[in-house]
Amino acid sequence: MRRAVLLLSLLLTAAPFGLLGEETRRVSLKVISDWLDPSQNLLHIWAVGATSTLHYVWSSLGPPAVLLVATNTPNSTLNVNWSLLISSEPDGGLMVLPKESIQFSSAIVFTRLFEFDSTDTSDAAAKPPGKSYPPYSLADFSWDNITDSLDPATLSATFRGHPIHDPTGTFASGSLAFRVQAFSGSGRPAQPPRLLHTADTCQLEVDLVGASPRGNHSLFGLEVAMLGHGPDCPSVQEQHSIDDEYAPAVFQLDQLLWGSLPSGFMQWRPVAFSQKQGGRESAMPCQASPLYPTLAYLLPQSPIVRAFFGSQNNFCAFNLTFGTSTGPGYWDKHYLS
Repeated sequence: MRRAVLLLSLLLTAAPFGLLGEETRRVSLKVISDWLDPSQNLLHIWAVGATSTLHYVWSSLGPPAVLLVATNTPNSTLNVNWSLLISSEPDGGLMVLPKESIQFSSAIVFTRLFEFDSTDTSDAAAKPPGKSYPPYSLADFSWDNITDSLDPATLSATFRGHPIHDPTGTFASGSLAFRVQAFSGSGRPAQPPRLLHTADTCQLEVDLVGASPRGNHSLFGLEVAMLGHGPDCPSVQEQHSIDDEYAPAVFQLDQLLWGSLPSGFMQWRPVAFSQKQGGRESAMPCQASPLYPTLAYLLPQSPIVRAFFGSQNNFCAFNLTFGTSTGPGYWDKHYLS
């Protein structure tokens, strides 16, 4: 499976893209469970500074999703009403209080896993990159209990899932995993693509392992939806450099920016890997489609997004596609990261 590592970052700063958040934050994470049904839970990461708090709320209720909330107080708290959150009308079931302290809020939802047959596709830029198989809706996955993978020492946890209905046994020995990690300070991971992180940020690594492809030359992709601010979609910018010190042979950094400041951003290097070691020999390109506006009812629904923002929202989406019909691919080791 190829490995796409996404760095999700919320910054309280007037300097665009700059890592100029507070110098020191106390970062914590915990699982919040429904006491009536402990298998229903959320992962809450919060980073407290002298004058602000950043909240990340991750959920596998429905499709995997994260809320990003920045407040201008070190005393803001997350409030969860489970009876509302898991109901058919979850509006108001999740709040960050006090509401007037919120400076920025948005959400990202990982809605579908795509698969394409690239056997007869020679054009690396073709869209789609081959014949499309029916997509996997991530709202129809069963996810392991996040408590089992919670690691306070590394500030990490993993959502690991497989389709609830899998009549052909495609995921009998496989899984799709979303590994979430926060950080107590600045640095870079040991493995490529070694994105720079700070205590302001939260990193997501997506792994597809052991699932049986439906073709001999399958490529995979991920649909990513986010809440827009106003009628416009966030902007995506590419940064190019001649320096590939941290990610060999990768000279580009992509980032998605919400409009107004203070704001958050999502950042990634357009590379995936077909082997766990993540070296140059297993690297493959990651293609991002342009953002397009979409309606909420066309997407798999996330209860936490509806609970926090209500039902009337503008969404935008884009697709990340991993690899090409030539070179390294999922077919090498049935591994993608």
